[in-house]
Amino acid sequence: MTAQDFESINTGQALPPLTKHVTVEQIRQYAEASGDRNPIHLDETFARSAGLPGVIAHGMLTMAFANQMVTDWLGDRSLLKRLQGRFAGMVLPGDEVTCSGSVASKDEQTRRVVINLVVTNQRGEKVLNKGVAEAEFSTQRSAIHAT
Repeated sequence: MTAQDFESINTGQALPPLTKHVTVEQIRQYAEASGDRNPIHLDETFARSAGLPGVIAHGMLTMAFANQMVTDWLGDRSLLKRLQGRFAGMVLPGDEVTCSGSVASKDEQTRRVVINLVVTNQRGEKVLNKGVAEAEFSTQRSAIHAT
């Protein structure tokens, strides 16, 4: 995939949406990968005893979906400099979550693009709102150094 060209980006431009079907297996795999094994994500009985409808997906899994939508569009993960959002609802196994976004601003001087993000479920309910991503396009590619 080729990196997005800064000059071709326009304020108001919509990003291609990304839809994900959330499964129990995906939640389990995320728990393992992240180290977040909170029983509300893994144990149906425990989650119900905590007043939940059952196990729920990690909020950061929802953020990962939003991140994927933005980085897929950017075509170069290193361009993404910031991603934030506010969790607005639970994501349950079986939910279809759709990530959408649009370019809120483009600064020619700093070569930064701000993208507004929203993630909704199949009922149209927001599960992530006030989402913002910032990408920075430099005139030169900078090397990433591990320390």
